[in-house]
Amino acid sequence: MRLKEKYNESIKAALTKEFDIKNPMLIPAIEKVVISVGANDSAKDQKILQNMADTISLIAGQKAVICNAKKSVAGFKVREGYPVGIKVTLRKDRMYAFLDKLISVALPRVKDFRGLSRSGFDGRGNYNFGLNEQLMFPEVEYDKILRTHGMNITIATTAKNDKEAFKLLELFGMPFAKGK
Repeated sequence: MRLKEKYNESIKAALTKEFDIKNPMLIPAIEKVVISVGANDSAKDQKILQNMADTISLIAGQKAVICNAKKSVAGFKVREGYPVGIKVTLRKDRMYAFLDKLISVALPRVKDFRGLSRSGFDGRGNYNFGLNEQLMFPEVEYDKILRTHGMNITIATTAKNDKEAFKLLELFGMPFAKGK
């Protein structure tokens, strides 16, 4: 809840002042956080797939969903109904709790971490970045992991452009890389 309080007390005021926002409903906010993992070759083994889903559920604090293919694609050797990934969508309090854990605990534990890339914005105020392994989160026990896997994290905001979204995430304490 620290980040939610921080947003309401100081970040809203800073964004209003910097971008000269008159209507309080137009102040950029974080809408949702989506954590996703591609199943790739793990989809053949139900035990590994379930282990990956349990790991993501443990990290997010909410049950992860196994996503199945909607169409068959011969080039990728995928049939309709074949598991292709795992995702979990976080909103409201769980979203803020996950972001707090990510910013203050998990990212500082990454080996040789130099900050998140600034090129992960999509032009509409959303930010995407990937992590190479799940072991940086404190809930994950190394002995219970069958296979290490990365994950993609998408932070969807109500910002109109990348500049507003960048400032919003920077005020939340997101560790961006130095430079452009």
